[in-house]
Amino acid sequence: QVQLVESGGGLVQAGGSLRLSCAASGSIFSINTMGWYRQAPGNQRELVAAILSGGYTNYVDSVKGRFTISRDNAKNTVYLQMNSLKPEDTAVYYCNIRGATIYKPFDAWGQGTLVTVSS
Repeated sequence: QVQLVESGGGLVQAGGSLRLSCAASGSIFSINTMGWYRQAPGNQRELVAAILSGGYTNYVDSVKGRFTISRDNAKNTVYLQMNSLKPEDTAVYYCNIRGATIYKPFDAWGQGTLVTVSS
């Protein structure tokens, strides 16, 4: 079983920065995709950013140039550096990590961390 623990959310003023972290633990054999999703009240969950095992990254258009996703494979950890935050970035952010244990593939989600950007 794989567990994810998120940290780093909070309240910040518009224009500020936050860094989210998500660490995976358990019987992990390999990790493929690591990503961050967010869900604002009344909205569907959307993919914010993803990073593949080879380092390729993908971002939703609304965060390009402001957010940076990165990963530390040795620590099984993914980060999301969020700069120039806007009120519309307010949401619960969830990390998602997909890979395999020695027994089977896994698709794990973090517990969610609230990011609130005040105007």
